[in-house]
Amino acid sequence: MKLPTLISSLLVASLTLGSSALMAADYVIDTKGAHAFIQFRVQHLGYSWLYGRFNDFSGKFSYDEAAPEKASIEVNIKTASVDSNHAERDKHLRGQDFLDVNKYPEAKFVSTNYTPGKDGKGMLKGELTLHGITKTVEIEVESIGAGNDPWGGYRQGFEGKTRFAMADFGIMKNLGPKSKDVEMILSLEGIRQ
Repeated sequence: MKLPTLISSLLVASLTLGSSALMAADYVIDTKGAHAFIQFRVQHLGYSWLYGRFNDFSGKFSYDEAAPEKASIEVNIKTASVDSNHAERDKHLRGQDFLDVNKYPEAKFVSTNYTPGKDGKGMLKGELTLHGITKTVEIEVESIGAGNDPWGGYRQGFEGKTRFAMADFGIMKNLGPKSKDVEMILSLEGIRQ
């Protein structure tokens, strides 16, 4: 092979490998800029919804637009940061009846599998550790968007929803038949590293 042909081949190969490497990216969830939220809701006596959120959490995810099935995420939540917009209720939620934050100061989710669907949607499976118990949960995921931000970075955003019984995680406080399950909504915006 002639030298110019060899150089051209190497250049094409390196550009091809370089562009595929750029497609896979690691992201840090933007909690510093408050562009990410972990919220929950539980029915109150079957008459209304009680909403809350966790104010202190962190995490990261990896996403490859060319191979979304390889996506992964890890999120850590400080349970004492629970906030339902009512100080006395939050004190109760932090206590032994619910989160028992002195004994279980952190909740964690680590993905094990992602199955992409149509129109930017998919199903994320992983291990949720809450109240000292680890269980497999599934999260319905929707891609919100991706692109350059005004500060020279690149962002990717997703929203996920899941529902589980509190008793599955050892939270046995009886709030009535309509209040056995909690719904969680995760709105996560990541900054590419």
